[in-house]
Amino acid sequence: QVQLVESGGGLAQPGGSLRLSCAASGSIFSISAMAWYRQAPGKQRELVARIISSGSTNYADSVKGRFTISRDSANNTVFLQMNSLKPEDTAVYYCNLDGRGTAGWRGYWGQGTQVTVSS
Repeated sequence: QVQLVESGGGLAQPGGSLRLSCAASGSIFSISAMAWYRQAPGKQRELVARIISSGSTNYADSVKGRFTISRDSANNTVFLQMNSLKPEDTAVYYCNLDGRGTAGWRGYWGQGTQVTVSS
C-alpha cells in the first residue's frame, strides 16, 4: 500500500509564498513521476507541475515563473514552492505519484491540502 501525505497548505496574502510537501511511504519500488494538481470550487482538477524520474519538469502556463517543483528522491518526497501567489491560485492541491507498488504500475493520490490566497 502506498500513501501520500501532503503538508504546507494554508492562507497566504496575494504576492506571498507557500511551500507544499508530499511524502510517499509504503511499498513503492519505482517512481516514474510525481506531480501536483489542483482543483478550485466548480472547476476540474488540473495539472500544476510535474517532475519525472529524469528530473525534467513541466508546468501549467498559469504558474510558470512563479511555482517550482522539486524532489528529494532519497526520501520519495516532492515539493512545490509557490511564489507571487494570486487569488486565482486558491484551490485544493493534490499530490500525485505514478509508480510501481505491490499492485503494479498505477497512479496514487494524496488527500489534498487547501491553499487560500486572500487579503
